[in-house]
Amino acid sequence: MPLQRLGLVAGEASGDLIGASLVRALRGRWPQLQAAGIAGPRLQAEGVQAWWPSERLSVFGYVDALKRLPELLWIRRRAGSRWLAERPELFVGIDAPDFNFGLEKRLRAGGIKTVHYVCPSIWAWRPERVDTIRAAADHVLCLFPFEPEILHHAGIAASFVGHPLTELIPPEPPRASARLALSLSEGARVLALLPGSRQSEVELIGPAMLRAAAILKHRDPALQVLLPMAPGRRAQIEALRAAVAPELDLRLLDGQAHALLAAADCALVASGTATLEAALLQCPQVVAYRVSPANFRRMKGKQLQPWVGLPNILARDFLVPERLQDDCQPELLAAAAQAWLDDPAASARLRERCRALYDSLQADTATLCCDAIAQTLGR
Repeated sequence: MPLQRLGLVAGEASGDLIGASLVRALRGRWPQLQAAGIAGPRLQAEGVQAWWPSERLSVFGYVDALKRLPELLWIRRRAGSRWLAERPELFVGIDAPDFNFGLEKRLRAGGIKTVHYVCPSIWAWRPERVDTIRAAADHVLCLFPFEPEILHHAGIAASFVGHPLTELIPPEPPRASARLALSLSEGARVLALLPGSRQSEVELIGPAMLRAAAILKHRDPALQVLLPMAPGRRAQIEALRAAVAPELDLRLLDGQAHALLAAADCALVASGTATLEAALLQCPQVVAYRVSPANFRRMKGKQLQPWVGLPNILARDFLVPERLQDDCQPELLAAAAQAWLDDPAASARLRERCRALYDSLQADTATLCCDAIAQTLGR
């Protein structure tokens, strides 16, 4: 029996990206599939009817989340009631766990099969979420190969389906073509700065990164420093540079983060998905992060592993240095980056281990997703 009607919620750009790949895969198996819900531009381009755009779910930090809470709860209630009335055969919540788990639990209790795509990092912090997942999802599609075993032990059906970044990043980084595209000479030494995409991240992490870059540039005037900006961040970054490192010769890029990471000799990277992107592009990196003191205490109290950066968590080792909170200082960032720049042999060893990480995350995502969903539906 074919899958005909799908409800889905994709939060933010990353959810829109993997959601679009999922819908393409499902339509490859069930061509008559119709989908509707909360969707971004990529999902809408795949023919998904957007009741609300994904950007309506975007929040930046706890203060913004509290301000937006009434609106988000209203959207979730309205969407849930509509799906309970229209009865799609399947609902897929893509990431956005704080929004999706409550919705999934309601729909599942109403007899609609639910799949959650992207396992929350219960292996890193907030392990109590496993009880929420058990109540919300009939099946979880996991991006990391170690996650299904953790969920199986908790009585939750789960499948590893591969990481979507391996579909966007080639196994061997295109260093030469990336440098050509960015007008960088083959022999230039290049430092990439990735302070995050959110305003709060740039405010908290950007100054230390910019000052660290200024230190490194002072030591080596030939060093080229580039920063790929997220949309809407130019004015903020230019103001920060003028305030904290006016002497720094900084080249700003509109996006092009993957090209820059492929081309760079070293990167200072805000903790998050960008650290995994840097690893898959085999770029030596220093993981940096800073939050408010209250948030840091809260997160530290629930942290389960000694690592924060995704490459380190996957390798279960300090594959790359982490400079977090009080250690996210210009001098410490500069020293860690300098170590990579001065040791080509260490960089070569890192690239070998990063390639192994890439291989561990690669899979036939389309087939695995469809098989898991077919099994969940009993089809």
